[in-house]
Amino acid sequence: MNPAPAPAPAPGRAPETQPSPAHEARPRSDRPGRRFNRGNRSSDRGGPRPGGASRRIQRILRRPTAQPTRVNRAVDYFPEPVGPTSVRIIPLGGVEEVGRNMTAVEIGATGDILVFDAGFQFVSEASSPGVDYILPNTRYLEKNAARVKGVIITHGHLDHIGGIPFVMPRFGTPPIYTQNLTSVMIQRRQEEYPDVPKSEMITVEVGQSVVIGSTRVKFFPVTHSIPDSMGVSIETPQGNVVITGDLKLDHDDGIPSEREQKTWGALAKDKNIFFIADSTNAEKDGFSIPEKRVIQTLEDIIKTVPGRLIIGTFASQFERMIHIIETAEKLGKKIVTEGRSIKNNLEIAEKAGLITIDKNTLIPAQDIGNYPPDKIVILSTGAQGEEFAALMRIATRQHKYITLTERDTIVLSSSVIPGNEIAVQKLKDNLYRHNVSLIHYRSSDVHSTGHGNTGELVWINKQVNAKFFMPAYGYRSMTACHAKAVEQSGFLRENIIIPDNGTVIDIEDGERMNVHKQKVPSSPMIVDGFMIGDIQEVVIRDRQSLAKDGMFVIIASVNLKTGKLRKSPDIISRGFIYLRESQNLLNEARVLIKKTVEDSTRNMNPIDLDYVKNNLTDVMAGFLFAHTNKAPMVIPVLIGM
Repeated sequence: MNPAPAPAPAPGRAPETQPSPAHEARPRSDRPGRRFNRGNRSSDRGGPRPGGASRRIQRILRRPTAQPTRVNRAVDYFPEPVGPTSVRIIPLGGVEEVGRNMTAVEIGATGDILVFDAGFQFVSEASSPGVDYILPNTRYLEKNAARVKGVIITHGHLDHIGGIPFVMPRFGTPPIYTQNLTSVMIQRRQEEYPDVPKSEMITVEVGQSVVIGSTRVKFFPVTHSIPDSMGVSIETPQGNVVITGDLKLDHDDGIPSEREQKTWGALAKDKNIFFIADSTNAEKDGFSIPEKRVIQTLEDIIKTVPGRLIIGTFASQFERMIHIIETAEKLGKKIVTEGRSIKNNLEIAEKAGLITIDKNTLIPAQDIGNYPPDKIVILSTGAQGEEFAALMRIATRQHKYITLTERDTIVLSSSVIPGNEIAVQKLKDNLYRHNVSLIHYRSSDVHSTGHGNTGELVWINKQVNAKFFMPAYGYRSMTACHAKAVEQSGFLRENIIIPDNGTVIDIEDGERMNVHKQKVPSSPMIVDGFMIGDIQEVVIRDRQSLAKDGMFVIIASVNLKTGKLRKSPDIISRGFIYLRESQNLLNEARVLIKKTVEDSTRNMNPIDLDYVKNNLTDVMAGFLFAHTNKAPMVIPVLIGM
């Protein structure tokens, strides 16, 4: 059971500090070289300066207002190892969100624990300000590290590999099993973390069967938006556990290809007791657009567009990028790559043997003027409207070498990721200011998802024909829609489990499903600068409060003998009010601060500055809210002298 969250502080009141372990994340204000207020300071610059504030006061201001609360690990649930005739499945991440995918499977007959994927989730600055990535919680694996025999990575997207350098050292860096391209991508990413211990990398192939620990595992190919994607079947005495990873179907008008029928038909011959499948596109009916139709559309565009062509796509769309380059080479066109991730992934593709690029095909952006416009294809990142990506810099005239003209054609070969709608709209608006021709997925078949719609998912489920089913890889709305579609296809409702992160599912004797009432630790872990640890509600709440209403800092020196203020208090405002235009409010505040401090210290001996701070915080929070209808974080700094 997870510990209860800390109670919210009163408006404007900084939570009481508590000691915290050294490994837990500090607020960014406490890092060397960081300013506490990262926002626009210009509006506050005209106000009174902290008169005569010493370096000591400045150091005090740079301290965190609240330390992260200590996690009460005594209430964490760690179940005993599963019995010899059972299999345990625990989704540690990825079933309540898109991202941070990680699933643990424990085989009772061998005692082995196998881990599938280790991704991260990109975060919303609004919900988790200052946090870099969100990771799956690995405390269950840390507790059972000696039994973790291997980590199997299904494919190379960051929501499946991004967490490797952060979480794997926490449970003993077991060996990684994956296919060739994915292994190259993992190794390239680990170069960015030279001081992190590296796991042994074991390259496998689809169709291969290997023994990990004492458990036999076989790999099968799946269709996805990146090469070398695979599913996994874990053999147990009671039957097999099948995990798909991310996938869709290769099909013609809803009829799966011969390769798909062969792959899934072979799995159908096994006794499968538990099936875990991708749910990312489960809210869409029917069948998705096959990738070969997208490739044909792009090929036609490259052949027929009269002017310069700029294609924005995901850098992970290897097959798409490779086909664009090969088509351009056939037509004698030159390719310009814009964006670090595209350059990196093309290098990875060459290293993995997926493509050999003619050295004369790729040219630098500064050489564009040496060729006719209809001989230029620009392959760019930034189709999601990222502010500093290449396509947005081109659209806003900030690119050093590429200037758009009305003869240019822009292709956005990607769909809009949920949450990026405004950024993509801004990108499109900026592009249209140049009178360019714009082609996107709503007007043409220039993008296909890498995830199957419900028609594909139900077909796959029927082929696997497992006794129990768990939808995974998606928000609750996605997993629920997946479960409903499978149930409507004839699957027994009582054999479907829609889990939360940390849910413990035991399949006993291959016949019964036992879902534990308690969950293993599942609260998200975060990467916050150089720190990795549990997400701290107090820290995040403080950052959200600062972002919403700002901060109001009071600096006052108190005579420890008399309890009187030695001078008028200094006030610093950041993100709250413009001091120069709020002199009446500040004058009233100073009078109230003086009265509150001196009333609080009357007849007090010795003077308790902590008590005075708490009292001053409450009084000033109420005063500021009454006068402004805003609740800034009130931070009193009282210096006894």
